[in-house]
Amino acid sequence: MVTIVGNIKPEDDFTHPLGPEKNFNESVYFNFFDPTKATGGFIRMGNRANEGYAEMTVMIFLADGSVLFNYKKPEINNNECWDAGGATVKVITAGQKIRTTYSGAALLMADPRDMKNPGKAFKSNPFKTLDLDLLHFGVGPMYGHVGEEGDGNDFARAHYEQHMRVEGTLIVEGHEPLSIIGNGLRDHSWGPRYWQSAKSYRWITGNFGDDLGFAMTVSSGGAGGVFQRGDKLTKITKVQLKTDYEDSSSFHKALTADVFLEDGSEHRIEGEVKGFIPLRNRRSESVTYIGEGMTEYLLDGDRVGYGLAEYLNNPGDDLD
Repeated sequence: MVTIVGNIKPEDDFTHPLGPEKNFNESVYFNFFDPTKATGGFIRMGNRANEGYAEMTVMIFLADGSVLFNYKKPEINNNECWDAGGATVKVITAGQKIRTTYSGAALLMADPRDMKNPGKAFKSNPFKTLDLDLLHFGVGPMYGHVGEEGDGNDFARAHYEQHMRVEGTLIVEGHEPLSIIGNGLRDHSWGPRYWQSAKSYRWITGNFGDDLGFAMTVSSGGAGGVFQRGDKLTKITKVQLKTDYEDSSSFHKALTADVFLEDGSEHRIEGEVKGFIPLRNRRSESVTYIGEGMTEYLLDGDRVGYGLAEYLNNPGDDLD
């Protein structure tokens, strides 16, 4: 039986009835990292059935620094499952076992920073066939909340996360097949969603094995998150974050976070970005940039882990 923190339920792993909002979005996201192969990434599916399409993103950081990427908006007319654009997400056992797959093309970028200009990136880099098949096993509690309709939240009204163990295979055209064994974090949200509704933030996640992981958010509204130790979650009450950027850019390359927990303990997390790609989300005249960094962490000077450091920057709302 899965442990639950918050007012969510195991059956929330499945899709929910469509809300009345035109921008109703039901999104599932899974990141994964194999520390021995320095390979990882994420797959995301967001159903926007009231707008007639889904959002599908797949991204793989390879050990040589290159990145495989694809983003599609396949047509859908319901919110009954996540199955579009070559990707599927299937709940096998709610809260415990989920399968994600992708079979199709992906852009292979030797320099992932090309994605700052997506049109140029897609014209100047080759596509490769990608087959990804992963099983995600819950190794920590499901934790999150379900908000109320009309609460004014246009970003993550209902939302939860869970630390996972990951096993599967990655096959890339022109590369040797890889078995994936590692860890990651999953995220599930439903309700109205405008990316531009979010303030700039830093969402930093990491895993050091089945027994230990963290997820924290730093924004203009404050900082918070959790440390996961087995089936126990400890609240993060304060984060002092310092970020190093590449010269003359907003691309993060390293970070140091002093983290203070509710139980009185303190930890230092040092992160070095091993792979980076800037993503752009544009709606009408608003442009949001999201920097995704595959990051190697050192916890308290002696334990190594991997995860994703995501930096979202909205114009005129710079955190640094």
